[in-house]
Amino acid sequence: MAPRRALARRTKRLLGYWRSETRTLRQGLVALVLSTAAGFVAGLTLAHLTGTLTELPGLYVLIPAAVGMRGTIFGAIGARLGTADAAGLLTIDLKPGGVLRRNVVVAVLTTFSSALWLAVLARAVSAIAGEPSIPLSELLTIAVVGGAIGSGLILLITIALAAASTRLGWDLDSVSTPMVTALGDMTSLPSLFLATLLLNHGSLSAAIALASLALALVCIVASYRTRDRVVRKIVWEMTGTILLTPILDVLAGQLQQARAEQLFAVPVILALIPPFVSQAGALGGIFSSRITSKMQLGVITPRGRPEMPVIVDASIVAALSVVVFLLIGCVAWMLGTLTGLANVPPPQTVIAGTVLAGLLVTPITIVAGYYLAVVTYRFGLDPDNQGVPIITSVMDLAGVAVILFVMTSSGVLPHG
Repeated sequence: MAPRRALARRTKRLLGYWRSETRTLRQGLVALVLSTAAGFVAGLTLAHLTGTLTELPGLYVLIPAAVGMRGTIFGAIGARLGTADAAGLLTIDLKPGGVLRRNVVVAVLTTFSSALWLAVLARAVSAIAGEPSIPLSELLTIAVVGGAIGSGLILLITIALAAASTRLGWDLDSVSTPMVTALGDMTSLPSLFLATLLLNHGSLSAAIALASLALALVCIVASYRTRDRVVRKIVWEMTGTILLTPILDVLAGQLQQARAEQLFAVPVILALIPPFVSQAGALGGIFSSRITSKMQLGVITPRGRPEMPVIVDASIVAALSVVVFLLIGCVAWMLGTLTGLANVPPPQTVIAGTVLAGLLVTPITIVAGYYLAVVTYRFGLDPDNQGVPIITSVMDLAGVAVILFVMTSSGVLPHG
């Protein structure tokens, strides 16, 4: 009887926590639904621009890395702002030394300094895989110019979300990550394709490439020589993340490029991938951001066995994932049919495959998010600088791999 009473007490406590988190659950669900819609803008852009991907080999590898870098930079910013908001330290102004001002500076410096690494990485991976690629100078132009346009838009959105959250009392940890990651996809993809218009203009294109290189190098130097100690600390802590997470994103791009022929034959799956991986990362980001905020505020301790608030947050993410991936499957099939994509599979096949893939990646999201926060915290690092960026990149690779596996196993995609 004692074990049954203990189980009943734990169940009662869990339900009590759920009731206390009802407002957060509603806010997170609304943010995820809105960000899913934004993610499909990226997906449809990708599905309808297959010609550009064919004409510019190597771009397919750069895209996930560039889009993922927006998530790395702004996911971390959202997490830091969420922690500052929870601690009552966030003010919406750009005063020197303020939380918001410092994060804006970090966004600018890391956007341009990371572009050179993304271009080099995309070119190297294409060469290693034996795939053709456009020159490094063209990849750099796309990474710098497309990154600048996309980051500018996301930065404005992030500031607007922070302002609205402080004014309306939203849970910034639950709202910021899904909106920033999906809107990052939505703005980054068109921005990258817009940057391709600067190619093939002779001396003008060469001058833009040279200016892009100079800007990237200046920001690299400025990142580590800035007089603001807090900004310098954030950049140093994020250096490893900025260097390593794009490798996962480039591998995700290489997976898609290796299956490009099959994906082009069933473009609805191509449209499905950006919102799927974006929302998988967003769910992981919500979980990681909430956990790191609780750790830094002393609500939970960084230990191997999760405490009750962690279990509650994990159950919230699991519940949200079912709704979100079901929505993605339904919307993917509907938009594929309405926009005239070729070879759209039956709705039950697309929806069931999407939900199954979602159920496979969600446990990875939860386990990786929690233990990543624990490890970084124990090493004395700020989990906000590591958790969301790493988990979103892990989900980029895991999400693509799982979608390709499920859709191939179910016969939606032909075997490569």
